[in-house]
Amino acid sequence: MAVTKILIANRGEIAVRVIRTCREMGIPTVAVYSEADRGALHVRMADEAYFIGPAAARESYLVLEKILDVCKRSGADAVHPGYGFLSENAEAARAFEAAGITFIGPRPECIVSMGSKTAAREVAIAAGCPVVPGIQETMADEELLVAAQKIGFPVMLKAAMGGGGKGMRLVHKPEEFASSLARARGEALSSFGDDSVYVEKAIVQPRHIEIQVFSDKHGNHVYLHERECSVQRRHQKVIEEAPSPHVTPDMRKAMGEAALKVARAVNYVGAGTVEFLADADRNFYFLEMNTRLQVEHPVTEWITGLDLVKWQILVARGERLPMTQEEIPLNGWAIECRVYAEDPDKNFMPSPGRITFLRTPSGRNVRDDGGVYEGAEVPMFYDPMISKLSTWGPTRLEAIERMRAALGEYRIGGIRHNIAFHETLMEHEPFRQGALHTGMLDKPFWKRKGQGPDLKFAVAAALLQELETEQRRAAQPAACADGKPDAWKHWGRFNRL
Repeated sequence: MAVTKILIANRGEIAVRVIRTCREMGIPTVAVYSEADRGALHVRMADEAYFIGPAAARESYLVLEKILDVCKRSGADAVHPGYGFLSENAEAARAFEAAGITFIGPRPECIVSMGSKTAAREVAIAAGCPVVPGIQETMADEELLVAAQKIGFPVMLKAAMGGGGKGMRLVHKPEEFASSLARARGEALSSFGDDSVYVEKAIVQPRHIEIQVFSDKHGNHVYLHERECSVQRRHQKVIEEAPSPHVTPDMRKAMGEAALKVARAVNYVGAGTVEFLADADRNFYFLEMNTRLQVEHPVTEWITGLDLVKWQILVARGERLPMTQEEIPLNGWAIECRVYAEDPDKNFMPSPGRITFLRTPSGRNVRDDGGVYEGAEVPMFYDPMISKLSTWGPTRLEAIERMRAALGEYRIGGIRHNIAFHETLMEHEPFRQGALHTGMLDKPFWKRKGQGPDLKFAVAAALLQELETEQRRAAQPAACADGKPDAWKHWGRFNRL
């Protein structure tokens, strides 16, 4: 199929990411933007840009008719949905197909099969992929409680149409079940328009490990190794890495083959991710399949040397996968930190606003996938991600140390952010040892780096700020007599006192 001009039905860093690959391939790009994104980086970088409505996504980025209209006006013959918004919308995929527009994603039938977690479990079971013990179908409240008691507590309640941690509740004992179920149903209804909830056995301190799969229209399927996504806060991924420190070569092969069973079962096409939970004994269980490119795809690109967006475009054109399973490389280690406009000291509340100063890290084996620039506005209407910072090293520890150094270079002015939080994580001993599980951030460990200096030093740092410009303050910490950075001045500047 022809793919000569691509409309990117998304915004922020993923839109910028797709534009960069399209430039390398010589493919013109079309951006769409809401009122809040008039000055956004993706709008500035695309070859063409079209206004599609108010700031609220439901009135702009989620309005299929507006996206189709821009395709017609711009002459775009393909749409890349990124992730979020229309990326896992089967109706949108069908509408593009009906209009003769190539959807750079899986077939609508695949999206439907994997869109419901209960339906996806059924597919996995039929394909011979191991699943967490549980009840596949949704039930009335009383029946769910009976089912939970048969499975044995603790159990996990999950929204049938869910994703991103919405509508999930861990229930430790029967007395907590009714209230947890009510909250899970309410959150599922508000997030997905469907309050269906199912129950499955809770794996104690599980690891969240996912397999990147790719399939073409000729029946070829490969897996691009695994990513560990166990460092989560409220079921939202915070740090990702590839490969996983928990996975052995035999386990990698077994998980990869299990993931491909699911992909073959639905005749999958394009990029997809099969997610698993793994226990301490390296047993793994199917969790769900995401029928799109993942936020954390850069770490897979680091260890394989491949461009996954380019692969998506090639497959959408009808070409065969560029490599066989035996040819997929696995080199070194990669770490990714999600940099958000949020305040860790205020329960990670979003911190929208104008970025008054920005210096992003660079150097050998450092990558920053960003969607902002100095002077840009971080809107309050969307996910407050600023960028995804990733690093590569020959070993896991070298990748971590390179990330720690890169985070130390990152400077953002005008808004609060979680960079210091990531710095603390890089020095957190359980993380450095690879002792990861999805609940490791449930117990508070966060204390702002540098909170130790006396008050007089903080006051002095505040006075010093008045004497220096924003750029000089952010660019380089002052030097002591021995030429080493002065910790309290650095700390004061970092915290913008």
